[in-house]
Amino acid sequence: MMLGFTDSYTLWRHLPFPSGGPGEGLALTRSDLAEADEYVTTVIRYVERGIFKPAPVAVLEMLQALMHRIDRLGSVATGGEQAAARSQHAYAALLHLVYRQFLEEGRPRE
Repeated sequence: MMLGFTDSYTLWRHLPFPSGGPGEGLALTRSDLAEADEYVTTVIRYVERGIFKPAPVAVLEMLQALMHRIDRLGSVATGGEQAAARSQHAYAALLHLVYRQFLEEGRPRE
């Protein structure tokens, strides 16, 4: 069973933003994750007011690239850095799911 739009949106809205971890690389990915999170907030306007207005950037591609960077950092990380990398990756994956479903939901029906 796949996670539906309402469920993934609800999870995202209640999930705390992940930490950056002790390393510089994860601090940078956290900053980029915050930027992506800001773009995904366009979904809130859709859910609360029915306004479908996608972000002006390629959010899904941004998140894909970010998840790859986090994976690379996580593969060489230890301890707290590895936990932070997993948390950031999971958050980015949830953002990707929410935004992809938002685009599907708001797309005009034929």
